[in-house]
Amino acid sequence: MIEKVVVIGGGAAGPKTAAKLRRERHDIQIDLYTQEDIISYSACGLPYFIEDIIQKPETLIIRTPEDFQKQNINIHTKQKCLKVNPEEQTVLIEDIETKNIYEVHYNILVIATGANPVIPEISGVHLKNIYTLRTVSDGIKIKQKMQNSKRAVLIGGGYISIEVMEALVKNGIQVTLIEKNKQILKMFDEDFAQKITDYIIGRNPGQVNILTNENVTYFEGNNKGEVTKVITANGKIIDTDFVVIGAGVRPNTDFLEGSGLKFSVKNSLRVDNTMRTSNHNIYAVGDCTDNYNLVTNRRTWIPMGSTANKEGRCAAINIAGDNCLFEGILNSTITKYFDYTISIIGISYKEAISLGFQPEYAIVTKQDKAGYMPDNEPMTLKLIADKNTRTILGLQGIGEGDVNQRINTVIPAILGKIKLESFMNIDLPYSPPYSPAIDPVLNAAQIIYQKINV
Repeated sequence: MIEKVVVIGGGAAGPKTAAKLRRERHDIQIDLYTQEDIISYSACGLPYFIEDIIQKPETLIIRTPEDFQKQNINIHTKQKCLKVNPEEQTVLIEDIETKNIYEVHYNILVIATGANPVIPEISGVHLKNIYTLRTVSDGIKIKQKMQNSKRAVLIGGGYISIEVMEALVKNGIQVTLIEKNKQILKMFDEDFAQKITDYIIGRNPGQVNILTNENVTYFEGNNKGEVTKVITANGKIIDTDFVVIGAGVRPNTDFLEGSGLKFSVKNSLRVDNTMRTSNHNIYAVGDCTDNYNLVTNRRTWIPMGSTANKEGRCAAINIAGDNCLFEGILNSTITKYFDYTISIIGISYKEAISLGFQPEYAIVTKQDKAGYMPDNEPMTLKLIADKNTRTILGLQGIGEGDVNQRINTVIPAILGKIKLESFMNIDLPYSPPYSPAIDPVLNAAQIIYQKINV
């Protein structure tokens, strides 16, 4: 009989698991331990707090420890998990402030420790005013520094860097982004990554610089220990007031070494579709776990807040004795730079080739509404399909038009493995304020169909 559930981690997935489990079961003791002092917050909203769209950091907090206490969920902040002992069904916890170390027993353990920022091994990386963006306190520090700065350097060309760049540019900061790969946003095909780069630079000429194929080798500081210059392998010297490192994240699972639990991609925890690990009494949810890609049918690791919440809900239902299966993901991601949407689902053309598919693609640039409508905006879509199965593998969408609507249209087509010939004739609603007579995503499907049937 389950008497006590212990949850380790207080970001998105852990609190979601605890809250849902309490709604399902009122007879179980639930204790959540987190090394942070704030729990249940939206890390995805931090760039918009820095920008000042969100003015108070408390706005990003979904629930406080007091809110959980009202549900009879015990929250233990500033408590770090050092070790898990599955045989004894205990976890070893350290109080960060007192350094006291103690054991906690569980019947069921939920690991929701998330991911940690990757800190490149660069000389001077521990100088002051070099930040990562993962927690609310990180966002507060960056925002405060930005308000007294003129220049910033971003390391890494992923979504977080794009979002932080927008926040800084809107606040008058001169920004240089440095990416070690040949393109930013490596999940996109190179042609689309270049279109995105061109837009970003063209949107704020003179204020933004993007350097690709560039490695940072050294951070130089002043006599106060504050970073002042960034030096690259190609000899570029960039003056700066602060640096934000967005070089990716990695699963926070190092403390599980020796636990006997099975690991997966990038040292994430291997879970089944009930969110159970290789140990019957241990579940894992959120950014510390692997994912099953429904397009490639392979294990992958793609940390997303939306996925974390769904996994936490599913784990709670299963722990409570009901049945929930989390089947997998499509790598559905979206962000923006000012009014320019950047989104991808499924896999790219280059990834499809590397995985052994026989892909074909079509690129369509078109207005999102009827051309005579005064508020129409352009967008560019790249649809990828497999020649053998005639099913859709992925879609990349960029532009100031309504990209999100097209992305959402294709998602069920991928999940349902709908054939191109059926998809291109799908009966989407039409009215001039919403789309052209033939929607751009259907145009793309028609083009691929013609290519395959030549």
